[in-house]
Amino acid sequence: MRALAITSVKNEAAFLLEWLAHHRACGFTDFLVFSNDCEDGTDLMLDRLAELGWLTHVRNPGPHDKGPQWEALRQADRHPLRRAADWIMVFDVDEFVNIHVGDRSLAALLAALPEATAIPLTWRMFGNAGQVAYADRPVTETFTRAAPTVLHWPWRAAMVKTLFRNDGSYAKLGVHRPRTPDRDRLVQARWFDGSGRALGADFLTTRLFSDFGQDNYALAQLNHYALGAMESYVVKCDRGRANRESPAFDMGYWLDRNFCDVEDRSILALDSTGLRAALHADASLAALHKAAVAWRRARFRQLMAQEPWRALFGRLMMAQPSRALSQAEVHLIHAQAGKVLRLRP
Repeated sequence: MRALAITSVKNEAAFLLEWLAHHRACGFTDFLVFSNDCEDGTDLMLDRLAELGWLTHVRNPGPHDKGPQWEALRQADRHPLRRAADWIMVFDVDEFVNIHVGDRSLAALLAALPEATAIPLTWRMFGNAGQVAYADRPVTETFTRAAPTVLHWPWRAAMVKTLFRNDGSYAKLGVHRPRTPDRDRLVQARWFDGSGRALGADFLTTRLFSDFGQDNYALAQLNHYALGAMESYVVKCDRGRANRESPAFDMGYWLDRNFCDVEDRSILALDSTGLRAALHADASLAALHKAAVAWRRARFRQLMAQEPWRALFGRLMMAQPSRALSQAEVHLIHAQAGKVLRLRP
């Protein structure tokens, strides 16, 4: 079985080796990685990884009308690796597939859901947990506080990234799910969520997020380390979003994702330390990783010379972890929205 991971990166060299080792251990056989406008040596690291046979690297320099990620997906649609893959997933370097069945591999997940043609994995938000300074440590070991298994708000916390069979049912790749379905082939499509529940017709065509008020993680989840340390978040805000040209990170983004309610170390049961050590043992990769860490720290210091970035950093330190709203509180939000709507002419 060939399983293809597709991602788009900019200034992620400090985190790339951990992500790659984890997902090779998880069972992804091919990696198609697009880079754009890197300042920290990510593109050079990807070149070296390509030389070593770990992945395929495609440079994707700007400008991009719809953002670098959408341009990368447009190119990926036509790439030979897409045609050769049995299963495909499009996801980011701050997202880690975390399978809870069998040996925690893709093969184990597919064995648990043998009828599945697609499995949308729901984000599980891993919060900052008060980590101020960026440290050169594995993300999966540093950030272990997460959202509860059942959330009622906000809807963004229940968004998915989709593992899907590359059987021609969808003509185009998408950020969260495959797009442009073949209506005739959809008759045979079977979508199941991360807890093994069969999903309805809206998931076959347009749905981007899972249902609230239930545990969507019994078989698998997508650990989303969207924030990182406060210093890293400032650098991330400076970078901007991959699917838009204009920066869109702020305190609202932080509050929607900074859940630290429970400890979840389940991802560490999949041991990728040997693969990670092998990557760091390569002299070129080790030097590029060290340079990327230094770049990240230097970039943060540069940003702190500007008042808007100092203000953001201060607000991050003042903010408390986000509180998961109760079902009653969410009902109140919707009820108030309904009253506002009824007042409109």
